[in-house]
Amino acid sequence: MIVDDDVMTREVLALLAADAGFEADAFESGEFALEALDGSSTAIPEVILTDMQMPGVSGDSLARLLRVACGPATRIFAMSGTTVAADRTSAFDGFLLKPFSMEDVLAALDHAAAIPASATEDSEILSRKIYDSLAKTMSAEQLRQLYKLSLDDADARIEVMRNALAADDPDAYRRAAHSIKGGCGMVGAVELAGLASEMEQFGPQTVDDIGPLEQFLSASARLRRILDALSK
Repeated sequence: MIVDDDVMTREVLALLAADAGFEADAFESGEFALEALDGSSTAIPEVILTDMQMPGVSGDSLARLLRVACGPATRIFAMSGTTVAADRTSAFDGFLLKPFSMEDVLAALDHAAAIPASATEDSEILSRKIYDSLAKTMSAEQLRQLYKLSLDDADARIEVMRNALAADDPDAYRRAAHSIKGGCGMVGAVELAGLASEMEQFGPQTVDDIGPLEQFLSASARLRRILDALSK
């Protein structure tokens, strides 16, 4: 079971899970996941991956409710694009730092510590490890469409952030940045995920602070050119 409020993260994780031999159900919130389990329309999962930062019930509170619904045999893992203090994940069986691979999940299931994302230089634009992993699971056209959808989604959320600036709504600005961070991280768009992380952390400095937004769009265009070159 995959629980994440970001649609791109859900789709990528479901794809990777299927390639690893899992049958995955994906839900956009803790409430929907719990409702499915309570209604017996969903089989008790062996593994649950749930994002730590979602609207509604999430974090340790969600983990405890999932434990009641599923029983002790289900392994429940927290996942997040940022490091989370250990005391906030005490109800989980482990923690996975986005972006991660199914090999990381399998390692965690084998009672190994969850493997963090590979260390990268700040200047890295695309994680080839994640790109190559995705390329093994789908056709070239499917891969192209996946990255197009991911980058189109990120660019659209930048416009949401632009509107949030105009409305002087820093919370909406940070929520959109958080969604970008998760979606870009899952497809290995390292530079974009890093920029989004900074925008989420620091928020808008002024109501007309469009510099970071323009920087992101430039980086997005740069990544599109790199992906075009890789697909040829």
